[in-house]
Amino acid sequence: MKNFGKAVVKVRHLILIVAMLLLIPAFWGYTHTRINYDMLVYLPSTIETMIGQNILEDEFGTGAIAMLVVEGKDNKTAADLKAKIAEVPHVNDVLWYDSFLDLSIPVEVLPEKIEEAFMQGDSTLMAITFDTTTSDDDTMEAITNIRAICDDQCYLSGTTAVLQDTKELAEGEEPIYVGLAVLLATIVTALSMDTFLAPLLFLASIGMAIVYNLGSNIFMGQISYVTKALAAVLQLGVTMDYSIFLWHSFKELEAETPDDPKGAMAKAINRTLQSVIGSSITTIAGFAALCFMSFSFGLDVGIVMMKGVAIGVVSCVTILPSLILTFEKAIDKTKHKPLMPSLPKLPGWVQKHYKAILIAFCIMWIPAIYGYTHYGVYYNLDSTLPRTLKSIQASEKLRDEFNQSATMMVLSDQSLEAHQTAEMCDAMKQVDGVKSVIGLDAFLGGGIPRELLPERISHKLSSENWKLILVMSEYKTGSEEVNAQIDTLNRVIDQYDTKAMLIGDAPCTKDLVSIANHDFNVVNWTSIAIIFFIIAFVFKSASLPFLLVILIEGAIFINMAVPFYMGEELPFIASIVIGTIQLGSTVDYAILMTSRYQSERRNGVSKKDAVFIAHKTSINSILCSGFTFFAATFGVGLYSNISLISSMCVLMARGALISTGLVITVLPAILMLFDPVIIHTSIGFRPKKEKMPAGTAAAVQE
Repeated sequence: MKNFGKAVVKVRHLILIVAMLLLIPAFWGYTHTRINYDMLVYLPSTIETMIGQNILEDEFGTGAIAMLVVEGKDNKTAADLKAKIAEVPHVNDVLWYDSFLDLSIPVEVLPEKIEEAFMQGDSTLMAITFDTTTSDDDTMEAITNIRAICDDQCYLSGTTAVLQDTKELAEGEEPIYVGLAVLLATIVTALSMDTFLAPLLFLASIGMAIVYNLGSNIFMGQISYVTKALAAVLQLGVTMDYSIFLWHSFKELEAETPDDPKGAMAKAINRTLQSVIGSSITTIAGFAALCFMSFSFGLDVGIVMMKGVAIGVVSCVTILPSLILTFEKAIDKTKHKPLMPSLPKLPGWVQKHYKAILIAFCIMWIPAIYGYTHYGVYYNLDSTLPRTLKSIQASEKLRDEFNQSATMMVLSDQSLEAHQTAEMCDAMKQVDGVKSVIGLDAFLGGGIPRELLPERISHKLSSENWKLILVMSEYKTGSEEVNAQIDTLNRVIDQYDTKAMLIGDAPCTKDLVSIANHDFNVVNWTSIAIIFFIIAFVFKSASLPFLLVILIEGAIFINMAVPFYMGEELPFIASIVIGTIQLGSTVDYAILMTSRYQSERRNGVSKKDAVFIAHKTSINSILCSGFTFFAATFGVGLYSNISLISSMCVLMARGALISTGLVITVLPAILMLFDPVIIHTSIGFRPKKEKMPAGTAAAVQE
């Protein structure tokens, strides 16, 4: 380990050359990693709704469905439009009323089931099926091509249309996310340091690490657009601490040996590596906990961020030292006085009022727990998008014109008798909120001879093993009404066919509710357990894991309670992952102060002086780290028009400030009160016989 720093300094120019060359394959990997915009694909493949989706694709050649509302066009024009759409690559079929009956049959004599499904005033409705899945690139391209064919009187809705709009919105915003994070983090770092150039070198080093991380995602095949949007911001906010630690160590050692900056850097690298490895482990552990989610989005973001932190550590002890030594003279020319307040009176004030601070902390738990357990959560991710998007406006048009929101499908056993299927369809039609039910036997039950139905329609609604029935719901996906409706529909279906499956976005979204509740508990307890044992191992203590985890969990409870008191709802993903991210990312602040406290107590310093010194010497680093994390996420939270991303960034930014505030106020009070417990339940804290010279704490204060 001692030789590692010397080796880095010796080959620093080679390191920079290799680092620049590695950007080439990394950028190639970044541009060739597929981005997924459909969060439902992360549902477990073993649940019924996902099994049904596979059957739909395999046996019916249908992977996705979209609804097209056409206004103010006569039947001939609508039929021509339908024919053009049918020619778009990967469009499987376009179902309209002429799919079942000839256009020569007047609308007035159409069976009621067909008329109510496809006609409403001067508007008509077409159901477009695709031979590729909802989030497939070919399906999304087909949506673009259909929109090019249609005019302003056509409104295309459906999950794929929403995903296409999300893609365009996210790709347009992402460069601004990164720009805001870089700008604000640079400002905060420059204000807290004594040079303007060093923060730019930090960002250059971290920027390379981010590109390496995003480029290495190619081995995963694809990542979520949420992961892509947040990865750079999170990696910047989390790993900036390591750069700051290296810089402070270097300047401290350089002051001792001003004529040997290379030697000082070699020692700083070794010191940083030892400290940062311990710090990064807790952060990695927090992201590792996300990998235990049933909803595999957690695995997606967990793997990406674990890689990001590890790559950030490597970059910090190789690329950054090389940059600092290369630009050392330029750094000296940009020196200035640190402008961030250091709060010199806070340690003394906390020691004087530590009992009152602890009482306030305990009282705080009452509203925090209540808000934490009562904030609202929504599962329909369409709600996270601006109302101005074409797909969202089309969904509203579908609701307004046809009183229809969600489209579900029933896969029924082919062996079920036709009259039973017709009865099942009639029973489903009676369920509250069901707008219409479209199926082969449903129409035949209405008196239409099978011979009048085109053979291709029979094949689209019937396969060797399954019958396909479309169910149009008035209720919005993810709403309590549609979830209750799904329960009722499943009970009705089971009365006729126990093998039948109700599938579609609404049933998939309903599955998210139970899966998310399960994942919330698994992820939270897993992250707490992992970090608990890491702290216990690092400090060899039975009490400190409880104290530090309770402190940061208190910050998490406060953070998650704020939306309740502000009357806001959170996307379910944010409610699952934010606590783990905040715990893993900010427990380092508490570990930093506690480590110094341990060192002082081990050297025989009294309880009061040890806490004072630990507080005084670590407060600037904690403030800088917390404000940098805040800066990297806050701007994105304010700017993003995708409320899923905005909500997560606001929660992370606010969580960083709350954790910082509690660590620099409540943690010293905890150490003061529980010092006897810590001493007797930990190895390496018991004071030595020799005492600290009188006035040392006062000297530190000065």
